[in-house]
Amino acid sequence: MIDTIDLSGAIARHAADLAAQGYCIIPDALPPATIGALDDDLVGDFARTPFGQGGFYGTTTKRFGRLLVRSPHAAALVQHRLILGVVERVLSPWCDTFQLNTTQAIAVHPGAPAQLPHRDQDMWRGPVGEIEYLVNVMWPLNHFTADNGATLVWPRSHGAKALEAECEEVPFAAEMAPGAALVLLGSTLHGAGANSTGTVRRGLVVGYSLGWLKPYENQWLAYPPEVARTFPPELAALVGYRQHRPNLGNYEGQCPSILLGDYAGEPLGAIDALRLDQQALVDAYVDERRAAP
Repeated sequence: MIDTIDLSGAIARHAADLAAQGYCIIPDALPPATIGALDDDLVGDFARTPFGQGGFYGTTTKRFGRLLVRSPHAAALVQHRLILGVVERVLSPWCDTFQLNTTQAIAVHPGAPAQLPHRDQDMWRGPVGEIEYLVNVMWPLNHFTADNGATLVWPRSHGAKALEAECEEVPFAAEMAPGAALVLLGSTLHGAGANSTGTVRRGLVVGYSLGWLKPYENQWLAYPPEVARTFPPELAALVGYRQHRPNLGNYEGQCPSILLGDYAGEPLGAIDALRLDQQALVDAYVDERRAAP
């Protein structure tokens, strides 16, 4: 299991696989019992959720978010140490901190067609081929097979390859058992496969993005302060209760984590939260002004 291996070595190895292939599969990332308990917690939500609308979400597929308030087991996926380490390796060149972009449960029902192949980074209109904007993780709740709609992945379709009009790579179905995790770069071409069986394919997406982007799921509505106050500090920070330097996502000029303590609504004074290069520039300017006659 993951706790018995060299964590730093595993992070480096999987990050290298992502850089080379655009994806990696982590077998036995969590005990199947943890995934089974999470699946049990979501049975009612899957039953009550209507089918989607539109050609992308799919009219034979169900989706819902806010997994951290639907099951206490969801935090084990969101805060998986190995995956967070890999995400940090991938995204840290372009951000001060990364954030939780989404948690989404997906049920692909019998007869569902294959999803449009896509790159998740296309939700933002930034430059392509230079930056990785996010890392997504697919967690199967039941066995993913080629027949029931396992995620189709186009290897080596990431990075600068996203600039090419046609993808030359041949896709494969990411067949996995519960407990495994498929990690994808946001620039990797992929899509849900067709479900030609008589059973429902259930899985979860946990995504992480650069901390200065607008996340796919509105985390402050999904987890308002009265909810986030019950989270461990690291999880609350991950869902958005921290600033991204310089001062992005602030509340009255301060870190929004202030809302999770004993803050009673009194006026606050704004506090600089700058990048190191910005802080050096400000300090030099202030010192120069003080030295001026």
